[in-house]
Amino acid sequence: MSLSVVILAAGKGTRMRSDLPKVLHPVAHQSMVEHVIDSARAVQSDNIYLVYGFGGDLLKQRVVGDDLTFVEQAEQLGTGHAVDMASPHVKDDEDVLVLYGDVPLTKVSTLQRLIAAKKENGMALLTVNLQNPTGYGRIVRMTGNVVGIVEQKDANEEQLQITECNTGILLANGKDLKRWLSNLSSDNAQGEYYLTDIIAMAHSEGKVINTAHPDTEIEVEGANNRVQLANLERAYQLRKAEELMINGASLRDPNRIDIRGDLTTGNEVVIDVNCIFEGTNTIENNVTIGANCIVINSTIKAGATIKPNTIIENAVIGENCSAGPFARIRPGTTMLPDSHVGNFVEMKNTTMGEGAKAGHLTYLGDAEIGKKVNIGAGTITCNYDGVNKSKTIIKDGAFIGSNASLVAPVTIGKMATTGAGSTIGKDVEDEQLAISRAKQRNLDGWKRPTKK
Repeated sequence: MSLSVVILAAGKGTRMRSDLPKVLHPVAHQSMVEHVIDSARAVQSDNIYLVYGFGGDLLKQRVVGDDLTFVEQAEQLGTGHAVDMASPHVKDDEDVLVLYGDVPLTKVSTLQRLIAAKKENGMALLTVNLQNPTGYGRIVRMTGNVVGIVEQKDANEEQLQITECNTGILLANGKDLKRWLSNLSSDNAQGEYYLTDIIAMAHSEGKVINTAHPDTEIEVEGANNRVQLANLERAYQLRKAEELMINGASLRDPNRIDIRGDLTTGNEVVIDVNCIFEGTNTIENNVTIGANCIVINSTIKAGATIKPNTIIENAVIGENCSAGPFARIRPGTTMLPDSHVGNFVEMKNTTMGEGAKAGHLTYLGDAEIGKKVNIGAGTITCNYDGVNKSKTIIKDGAFIGSNASLVAPVTIGKMATTGAGSTIGKDVEDEQLAISRAKQRNLDGWKRPTKK
């Protein structure tokens, strides 16, 4: 049977105190509603209907996909009314899963259990047992069977003692769902069309209402303000940290890591505190990453050491390399095995040859650096003339003296040497020594400036 998913995303989120629609507020690397859409795709849905209200134009700009159909809820008249907006699109012979755009942490495995719980002549409901159920609709059972849901404001004293609560997430047959939605009433404390009322309708028709449950409460929690949003963020990050540790990584403090995308780690990986991983990153076996590092869309190969406060973006760090502390590895850079860059070294669009070293205070941009090159402190490749970028080539075994300026395009030959403090604007042949600096003068009787 085909599956359609209806995601309710029409709320303004007044308590967020923001012009941004609530469901667009981010958890980790993407908006809450995008997390929900990813889950909908992961359960092999055939169609996804996004019910929107406030900020619809912005929502359509930020959330894209050929499998998405946007459905407007012009008036917010309750959850039942919201789902009913998608009814014209729903087929009679398919199942419909209802999700919420501000509940981003529901596991795919939980949704799969819910789908498996639904029988042919029935529906399935995701419920959760809460220590403090205040504010939630209560699941009403008779002889163990679900017979209805009562909202907090409509519950009597006995019903308020129930701890099994409604999450709002449910699965029903399309034909049944459309019939029940058309019979909803707004005769309740809120004057709204409650989606929860369809449970009693299903029971009255003799439908089997089976339940499934999340592994943890946080899976079904939403965010109505920034405090709750921050709680979801921390829960998400801790979940990701636990996944890394189960896969063989050691985290100095699982509460102090941020994963904003996809991170794959090998065995014996050690990650210190306050590291941030954005985009898609791969860390191979036996890599050590120091504190306060940022890694973006990069690969760090086996045995590499990334020292504290290093930023790596769209780059490849080769086997047994080391970078940092305080290094910046910019897009287009590849460090080949056993190469090293130290503190306050910046590289962009550069290949660092096998065994090459740049210890400190250096800028290498648009450069091709050979094997076992040694680059002295304060060296820069002058790669930009104000209009064009040009390349610097330093061949195997060359030695670049400290405080050198290499004016591109320029090539330094194999085993060549440049003297400290030189500005090199012409090619240097293999094994040559290039020196370019003014003759030193020592002046007697020179007076230092004095403060006026």
